[in-house]
Order: sequence, then structure tokens, then C-alpha cells
Amino acid sequence: MSRNRSTGVIAAFALSALALTGCAASADAADTGATGAAEASTITLYTSEPQEKIDAIVAAFGEQHPEITVDVFRAGTGDLTARIAAEEKAGDIGADLLLAADAGTFEDYAERDLLLEYASPEAESINQDLVDPEHFYVGTRLLPTVIAVNTTAIDDAPTSWQDLTDPAYAGKIAMPNPDVSGAAAYNAAVWLDEDALGMAWLEGLAANEPLIAESNGPVSQAVAEGSSPVGIVVDSLVRDLAAAGSPIEAVYPEEGVPFVSQPVGIFADTEEAEASQLFVDFLISREGQEIAASQSYLPIRDDVESPEGAPAIGDITLLNPDLETIRASQADAVETFNGLFQ
Repeated sequence: MSRNRSTGVIAAFALSALALTGCAASADAADTGATGAAEASTITLYTSEPQEKIDAIVAAFGEQHPEITVDVFRAGTGDLTARIAAEEKAGDIGADLLLAADAGTFEDYAERDLLLEYASPEAESINQDLVDPEHFYVGTRLLPTVIAVNTTAIDDAPTSWQDLTDPAYAGKIAMPNPDVSGAAAYNAAVWLDEDALGMAWLEGLAANEPLIAESNGPVSQAVAEGSSPVGIVVDSLVRDLAAAGSPIEAVYPEEGVPFVSQPVGIFADTEEAEASQLFVDFLISREGQEIAASQSYLPIRDDVESPEGAPAIGDITLLNPDLETIRASQADAVETFNGLFQ
């Protein structure tokens, strides 16, 4: 049945929710969660996760469930959504699960009946603001976008988004392309929706002619090597590079930070609902979240500590716009961004 959602204000972690899927499973399985795959099976995962990180997750999952093979297709969020759109039009989505993007993307898929409902038993242990009330998807980590600075090139680091409009930063900033990065597309809509930022801020930022890199990865590398000593990027990449010895640190702007939660959901036409449910369970389980924290992500469970060097979630000001507003404005926001920056 199609769902028509009027989400309203979704609390503190607005952008995440429970990855739920499993229509092909029985009603009992949907209520109690997957309990195990009886036979050898293969599931296909579409994801925007860096290859080495998703490889580690798949390997750990395989230790628990050696009977399940996970085939991974990895691409940027923009490429993934384009691929899914083409496959939807052809009538056959080639994946069992999607791990990428933001809650708005999954809302769109749920409204088109592309996702299965699945209430994972592990979801009881995460912040319930991250659980989709209708059980079509669930957030798997918090990915705030921050200001990254090269500490050898920048003596007086910016402390706010407004600081980045200072002409002193002209030619020194890098940021990801919203046509490729799902987080960047979401950020564009959030920034334009914020009264303290909006179009005037975006125009001021564009006046400083930032480098538009393909995705968050190249942005963080540009900051670390100093070719762009300031970057707008997800915080986990900053911690990765700092841990490897790069002169880079994250600044959480005083106005607040936009964030996505990289939901996971199961496609409705999967033939491997039970195995897919088990993978969802693993991602949000304590072990799965410990892996997330070891990979520099902010975990979504209270029983898992944040990675070393990361602030406590309670110490971060999060921008929590109305999800429906962002969904309705995101395409126009990306077009506006492209008009200003490209």
C-alpha cells in the first residue's frame, strides 16, 4: 500500500530512521525480526560507503553469517540514485539493500512502494528519533558536516559558517558537489532553510570561489595536503586523516551543523528478505556500531562510545529542519547551488 506521509517535525535527529524492509518475509518475521538464514544466500548491497569501510563491515557480518554472501556495488550517492531510477523504470532494481544518502531519499522510495517494512529488534536499542515510525528504513550513523582546517596553513581558524564569507578565505575553500554527494545536496537545502544563513550566506560563500570537488573524500584530501586549507566536509573523514598524521582538524560551527544518518533499507522486490534483514540487524547492533565508531563515525547507540577525538553528541549543535520542507526544496536548492558555484 502506498504511504502518504506528512512527517512534521522529526525530533533531534530528524534525518534518520529505521531501516525496515522485509515485506517478502512473513508477518511473524516482520514482528520479531530475522532469526537466521536457513540456506546459503547472496544479497546485493548498493552503498556510498568507502570501499575499505564497507569491506570491513561485510567481513564482520560474514563471521556471524558465513551462509550469506554480500555482493557490494559502491558509487557516489548521485550515481546510486540515478542507477536505481533507471532500474526502477526498467522494472527490476538490481539490489536487495541500499546503505547511503539521507532520510529524505528513503522517504521518496517508501512513497513509491520501493521499500519493505522491517522492524529490527536491534532498533529498540538506538535513539528512537532515528527509527522510521513506519519501519521502512533506519539510520546507521551520524554524519555531521563541519569546517575542516589545515592547522599548518590556518592560524586563526573560522568558528562559524559566516566566517567563510570573509574575503580572507577567497580561493582557500573546498566543498563537495551536491550532484554527486547526497550529504552535500541535503546541506544545500538546510543552509538555504536556515534564517541565520540562507541565500545571502550562500552568495557570500560563492563570492570566495570555493573549489567544488566531486565528493567529500577529495575535499578532505585537499585540506590535508593544503591545496585548499579550508574545507566543508563530513567530520569522520577529518578524524581519519588526523589519525593518519595529517595536519587537519574539525571545527563545529557555532550556528550548528547539518547532518545525515546514512539510512539502510531493503528493496521491496528482494528475493532474500531474511538475509537482508540480518544485515540490517548487524549494522545497528552493538558490534556493528562498534565497527562504525572504529571507522570514525558517530555511533547511534548509547552503549557504544564515540570515536577518539570526537565530541559527545550532546556537545554538538545539530541543525534539525523539518524533513518535509527539505524534501520539497532540495532539488531547487541544488539547482540554486549549481547556478552560484558552477
